[in-house]
Amino acid sequence: MTDMTAHEVRSEKLEGAAARKARVMGVILILLSLLVLFVLNVAPGESATFNLTTRRDAIQLPPLVVPGAFNMIAAALLAFLGVRQFLRGGGRWTALSLGLGLLLLVLAFLVWATAGKSFNLTGMLQATVVRAIPIALGGLAGVLSERVAVVNIAIEGMLLAGAFTGALIGSLMGGWVGLVAAVIVGGFFGLLLALLVVRFRMDQIIAGVVINLFVLGVTSYVSSQVFSQYRSLNNAPVFRSWEIPILSDIPVIGPMLFDQNIFVYGAFILVALSTYYLFHTKNGLRARAVGEHPRAADTLGIDVYRTRYVHVTLAGMVAGFGGAFFTLGSVGRFEENMTNGRGYIGLAAMIFGRWHPVGALSAALVFGFADSLQQKLALLNTPIPSEFLAMAPYVATIIVVAGLVGRARPPAANGKPYVKE
Repeated sequence: MTDMTAHEVRSEKLEGAAARKARVMGVILILLSLLVLFVLNVAPGESATFNLTTRRDAIQLPPLVVPGAFNMIAAALLAFLGVRQFLRGGGRWTALSLGLGLLLLVLAFLVWATAGKSFNLTGMLQATVVRAIPIALGGLAGVLSERVAVVNIAIEGMLLAGAFTGALIGSLMGGWVGLVAAVIVGGFFGLLLALLVVRFRMDQIIAGVVINLFVLGVTSYVSSQVFSQYRSLNNAPVFRSWEIPILSDIPVIGPMLFDQNIFVYGAFILVALSTYYLFHTKNGLRARAVGEHPRAADTLGIDVYRTRYVHVTLAGMVAGFGGAFFTLGSVGRFEENMTNGRGYIGLAAMIFGRWHPVGALSAALVFGFADSLQQKLALLNTPIPSEFLAMAPYVATIIVVAGLVGRARPPAANGKPYVKE
């Protein structure tokens, strides 16, 4: 009877917390509706023009013209969602309402920023995919690590090491060799992380921070002291985009998905392979068992240490590949701290994606959209300071993780060292 009473008390506390969260989200949505109504209002008669194709596209679509009255409708929908959330919200409806509300806010913002102008929507979506790639690969590296219960804070350092190696070796020996070298160096830091946390049982957060600081220090020193004098060491070739015949001619989707470089195609392939491996193969099941209950996995004959070594090393290789994107897939040059926190955003994408490769990719696309949006809005001369626009990807990270993730559950043994008895 006592146990039943304690259970009921816990249930009431959880229900009370959910109700409070629902009311807070309702208030936020109502405030967003007021923001759209009074700040993002568009003058009567004005409209926003979104171009869906470029001049070189084989199939030309007429531009999408959205009247300014759309913002009034968006404000009304936001108010409706807010009131409903305040009065009857809870459960999954809370995250769904906030997600729909943020989508309406973004659409209203685009109409406001583009009112009386034209805007290439396809170009922004194409940039969204490109900017999401290092975040998606960082998130995938986190999934591979944390599925075997190793917290990988070192993703930022692995990305940076891959970018640096790709630029240096690519400048000396060509792009393909630089790409392979970046993957190998990323794998080396993954192996180093595994050695520190598996063999020496070092605190996983501290080990990751140490690797990040070490890579940042070394690359910053070489960039300022060596690359500044020997510019030929920092002039790597860039992998150009490759059009997939027929598919690249599909309006909107074609340029976004089928006219990209090797890093975009590689990221999609890695996500597909990782999903199949983790959830449809025997070794993937063993890896997840190590992350959930390593002692039980050990009693079944699974080598917990070896499994963690292998997967954390693979995670480093994936991050090294993602880091090479910054140099070999973009500008061909290494700049100090050029990853700019993308590894940490990759961790947020992993959490938002609930430790699933496809979920991490989907979350990365959200962050990539925020990143590309702030770049495109700067070209429209919106009356928003550039500093605030530059904050967009990080603000999106906070909103998504705090408001949309909910009670995401990591692998049960995540972050816990394992001692074989």
